[in-house]
Amino acid sequence: MDTESLKNTVFQSPTYGSINFDMVFEKIVDFIKEEPDRRYSLIVGSDSFRGEDTVFVTAIIIHRKGSGGKYFYRKVRYQKIENLKSRIFIEASLSLEVAEALRRRLSENGFSKLPVEIHLDIGKNGATRALVKEVIKMIAGSGYIAVTKPDSFGATKVADRHTV
Repeated sequence: MDTESLKNTVFQSPTYGSINFDMVFEKIVDFIKEEPDRRYSLIVGSDSFRGEDTVFVTAIIIHRKGSGGKYFYRKVRYQKIENLKSRIFIEASLSLEVAEALRRRLSENGFSKLPVEIHLDIGKNGATRALVKEVIKMIAGSGYIAVTKPDSFGATKVADRHTV
């Protein structure tokens, strides 16, 4: 996915309502410009929920270290996916696609040093423990910081909140 294919994607925001990817990017930049001397992280995380179909939510969070942030999310529906490994890899792939589009826009706009983290809904305990090394290699190999449970709030708290 590239920036062009995301242009028509609708993201939701508790602050701004329904907005497109260009507006999400503008809101991120505006938030940074409010306090440019602060430290920031840009976080992308995805989670999924199986019902009649499988709903994937990808969240974008701009985190101002020590004083909150703003977030945006989008939902994508797939046919029901029972296989846990498939769901985890789709979650990681959706996060990578959005992170890559964001990174491209950041480098075009003078924000290339902003760290981008991908938060994963996997951890060393539970059903996903066998997937941790493989998924982390996928994320790190793509040039991103991979964060897992219990620290991956972008996936386990923000994206998860909007899966149903």
